[in-house]
Amino acid sequence: MPDSQPTLTQQLHTVAYELHGNCYLNITSRCTLRCDFCPKHNRTWEVQSYDLHLEHEPTTGEVIEAMGDPRGYKEIVFCGLGEPTQRLDVLLEIAAYVKQYDIPVRINTDGLANLLYHRDITGEMATVVDKLSISMNAQNEELYIRHTRPKLDGAFDAMLAFSACAKNAGMNVSMTAIDGLKGVDIPACERITERIGVDFRRRVLDEVG
Repeated sequence: MPDSQPTLTQQLHTVAYELHGNCYLNITSRCTLRCDFCPKHNRTWEVQSYDLHLEHEPTTGEVIEAMGDPRGYKEIVFCGLGEPTQRLDVLLEIAAYVKQYDIPVRINTDGLANLLYHRDITGEMATVVDKLSISMNAQNEELYIRHTRPKLDGAFDAMLAFSACAKNAGMNVSMTAIDGLKGVDIPACERITERIGVDFRRRVLDEVG
């Protein structure tokens, strides 16, 4: 993409930012979790030199403008310092726009959308979303609650159930856990993903983006 792209995204409150050849879309600061390892809960909104603090939640049009031509990227990824599925309608509208160009769409998510909306939304997502990266974060409910401080009851089990639903809906699902969080057992996390039948990716504490 042109060198001017970061300037454009900064003018639009870092709604879109480029990493690893992908375009990341930052559509909300709201989240279902209050993770103790999240930058915004540690007095910074910066990820890889991008300030992801939003002055307002961008409209569908603002996100598309900030993104530019999606054909210049390997993937379009919904990921900021909030939970993208908090704005499900906007997310699906933008994903449908991107899919016209046959560019893969991925969502980095906490996997709590079904719990939030009280219904299974994975079928809707699967029509325009190719991949999900779901933050599992811990191998059991106790550690999950300790590190992620969920706002909704039953979050750990709901996240696991959502992962299975997403796989059954036909999306490519990868679950992640962070190596370095106290008490987190990475092999145990991977065994959970094997039982669900999805991929696993190890992340490293304090390496964001």
